[in-house]
Amino acid sequence: MALLRLFKLPKNQRYEYKPRYWDPNKEELQKRLKEVEERKGNSVDAVRARLSSSGFRHGFSADNRLRQRQVLRSNLILVGIVVLLILLAYVFLAYYLPRIVESLESVAQ
Repeated sequence: MALLRLFKLPKNQRYEYKPRYWDPNKEELQKRLKEVEERKGNSVDAVRARLSSSGFRHGFSADNRLRQRQVLRSNLILVGIVVLLILLAYVFLAYYLPRIVESLESVAQ
């Protein structure tokens, strides 16, 4: 079948752009320097840039270890409170439940 072709079909054209050199660290540094320059002024835009770039949006994303320690601590406190409540409920039921049952039985008779 390939021998019977009368026309030669063109191949797909490809776009192959290869940049000569790209330094992501230098680009990030320039971006940060530009942000610092924007924040230095006393204009309304500078104040807005300072507020938007501060930690309000980012929260604990800057230090994950700190966040993990805080979550672990709060979980341990929660487990401690649950254990304490279970112990208090057991003591209450073991000590006061027989007295409540006796008083209800005496009232019922």
